[in-house]
Amino acid sequence: MLSTPKNQKPSLRIRVINTTIFLILCSFQTFAASLSDTISYVQVVDIFSGKIDTILEIQAHVEAPNWHPDNQSLILNSYGRLYQLHFQTQKLVEIPTGFATSCNNDHGISPDHKWLAISHNDASDPSPKPYKSVIYILPLEGGIPRRVTSEVMSFWHGWSPDGQFLTYCAERNGNYDVYKINVDGGAEIRLTTAEGLDDGPEYSSDGAYIYYNSYQSGHMQIWRMRDDGSHQEQLTFDSNSNWFPHPSPDNQWLVYIAYTSDEKQQHLFGKNVKLRLMHLKTKEIRDITPVFFGGQGTINVPSWNPESTKVAFVSYRIQSNHLNR
Repeated sequence: MLSTPKNQKPSLRIRVINTTIFLILCSFQTFAASLSDTISYVQVVDIFSGKIDTILEIQAHVEAPNWHPDNQSLILNSYGRLYQLHFQTQKLVEIPTGFATSCNNDHGISPDHKWLAISHNDASDPSPKPYKSVIYILPLEGGIPRRVTSEVMSFWHGWSPDGQFLTYCAERNGNYDVYKINVDGGAEIRLTTAEGLDDGPEYSSDGAYIYYNSYQSGHMQIWRMRDDGSHQEQLTFDSNSNWFPHPSPDNQWLVYIAYTSDEKQQHLFGKNVKLRLMHLKTKEIRDITPVFFGGQGTINVPSWNPESTKVAFVSYRIQSNHLNR
């Protein structure tokens, strides 16, 4: 849901530099480490063949790919800024976002391909909360963001198929729940009320369900519910910590990230994870990647290609821990 947005631009050099670093990891707070020493691998997996292609290898911390409507690029965030990554050139081009230069990894494209929702840390907000994420929308090609949510902390995760509503995770009175709000703002609507974290809400392409991850069973699992919050149904029941479900555009599949250890209500960077795929009709689940070094930033947001055949994600390597991707 959250990574440290930095106000400086990263050094976007496509090379690996041997170095020794340390990481201080936390959830819903900040990375207090030198993430510029992270090696990020922006990758695409074919859900049928299992083939994984590396689009970009870069010495910088990049996160959360959205598949661009042009089908030739991705949108990612890095150190508070948003970038478009072109497949053929492997170049990262910054998307102008005006004052919003502290964007985290919760961003995504509207169904009509005209708008981009972002979550920006508004340091000027009068709230005493330590992190002040606000949801904004702006034109897909960039522009001046317009504020949608009035309260912090709010982290975007999905658009309704008609483009009229945003769904998001928000902290209110110490509890994280799923909410929705009209794109024009106004009163937010609370959809979950269970104690513990409910996060990652995303609409199915037909609008029938909102998929999300929840700790209400005492273990982080994948759930779904109706648009009004009714008929909440648990979908996964294993020992993994399961996060960020993304239904495919053709509404046949659900991809999500599984931590191979019990992470309670945290989704930290720098853990052993894998991507798993559920067939929504049969509920059959299988791995579509081997276990890799990732977590926070790997697949926080919608990342399916338009044909529902491939998923973009990010894996990482830290030189000091000698882990391979």
